[in-house]
Amino acid sequence: QVQLVESGGGLVQPGGSLRLSCVASGITFSTYTMGWYRQVPGSRREQAAVISTDGKQYYGESMKGRFTISRDNAKNTVYLQMNDLKPEDTAVYYCNAATVADPFGAWGQGTQVTVSM
Repeated sequence: QVQLVESGGGLVQPGGSLRLSCVASGITFSTYTMGWYRQVPGSRREQAAVISTDGKQYYGESMKGRFTISRDNAKNTVYLQMNDLKPEDTAVYYCNAATVADPFGAWGQGTQVTVSM
């Protein structure tokens, strides 16, 4: 059974940084495209960053230059380094593991990120 466990969220001031982690189990991690998505109440879930099995990275437009996604296949973990955080980055951040055969994939429970003075 696939399990994704996120951590690292919290309250940070504007301009600050956070690093989110997502540990996966129940999958062959290296064969999965991993992603971070975020959602605020009443809005659609949007892509923050995705990293492919061969390390290619894709970012949402507002995240480019501020967020960095990385993966450690030996630790079954994907990270999201978030710098220069803005109040509009406030959201629940979800980890996703997907493949071509299962493009919707599996989701973690989410971790809250709040950017506020």
